[in-house]
Amino acid sequence: MKKQIKNNVSWVGYIDWELEQFHGDDYSIMNGSSQNAYLVQEEKTVLIDTVWAPHSFEFVENLKKEIDLNDIDYIIVNHGEVDHSGSLPALMTEIPDTPIYCTANAVKSLEGQYGKHNWNFNVVKTGDSLDIGNGKQLVFVEMKMLHWPDSMATYMTGDNILFSNDAFGQHYAVEEMYNDKANQCLLWKEAIKYYANILNPFSPFVTRKIKEIVDLNLPIDIIAPSHGAIWRDNPLQIVEKYVEWADNYQEDQITIAYDTMWDGTARIAHEIAREISKQSPDTVVKVFNVAKMDKNEIMTEVFKSKAIAVGSPTVGNDILSSVAGWMAFLKSLKFKNKKGAAFGCYGWSGESVKVIKEKLADAGFAVVEPEVKSQWNPSEADFANIPALVEGLLA
Repeated sequence: MKKQIKNNVSWVGYIDWELEQFHGDDYSIMNGSSQNAYLVQEEKTVLIDTVWAPHSFEFVENLKKEIDLNDIDYIIVNHGEVDHSGSLPALMTEIPDTPIYCTANAVKSLEGQYGKHNWNFNVVKTGDSLDIGNGKQLVFVEMKMLHWPDSMATYMTGDNILFSNDAFGQHYAVEEMYNDKANQCLLWKEAIKYYANILNPFSPFVTRKIKEIVDLNLPIDIIAPSHGAIWRDNPLQIVEKYVEWADNYQEDQITIAYDTMWDGTARIAHEIAREISKQSPDTVVKVFNVAKMDKNEIMTEVFKSKAIAVGSPTVGNDILSSVAGWMAFLKSLKFKNKKGAAFGCYGWSGESVKVIKEKLADAGFAVVEPEVKSQWNPSEADFANIPALVEGLLA
């Protein structure tokens, strides 16, 4: 069922209440999500994006209830990733000659994923436009690496709508559609989680691209992303947040992440948390066992933090696989301007703290020298090393 967004623009996407994982199992979904597609019905009828392949039959059938598919003059593909383009093959079997407007990289992406079907591709770049009648145009803005090489946004003049694709979205199911109707705590929680876990590696591109959009001097009344709530109430508030988040974001927070075998490393983690609160009562402290807690939720807290402490016991001359995998993900997110410290227990060889420090440095963290390294069970002598570690993180 389509829902009117503004004038002749409607939402024709899919709200995915049952979705629990995304990007394979690499991104957790806690509050549902949506795949937002949009229908523009001016003198020309334009479909902007589709939905994920599992919902393609429902998507096409619902679209048929709203319009004759043959009345679609143009299809805009802002991004070739399957959650946006998955229904395109099914749609194109119905209207195979319909012109598709996308970037050059999107052509490669679509043909790479779905094969070459001689679809009527029309390649666009930043500043190109498409007349849709009634004095309105679609203006295309390449969004390379936000977060794929093929990404772009589409701006509709007259109604001043920015169809921003993955930028400014959230994995959040909102039946009421709009940011002012959404639960504000969940909206911003999911927005910052989305940025931290998907877009943060591309923060330099975010900064440049927002400046490029601002320099185009386009009035924006609505930002319509590909996932989650549509921003109609002060839509630029999310743009302002992206500017802030892209600038090596941090709050007065320290996150402690660890795993433990026989609770010694856990005891150190909890003692570090207590010492942080003792030395800096206003600093927010978060403590997570990486083997038990959702990694995307943890990374959101790391994103907000000015420093982290990572702990693992030594096992097989290395660190626990749970911590090693978590630190590989940590590196991929390319956090900047944050400090890191290491701690852990060992029985006989004791390499874990050294390994963690190396991995923290490799992930771009400024590693503080003080450490807590305890043989067998942590003693008062080991706990006596915690204040120096905390001082290093707070300095």
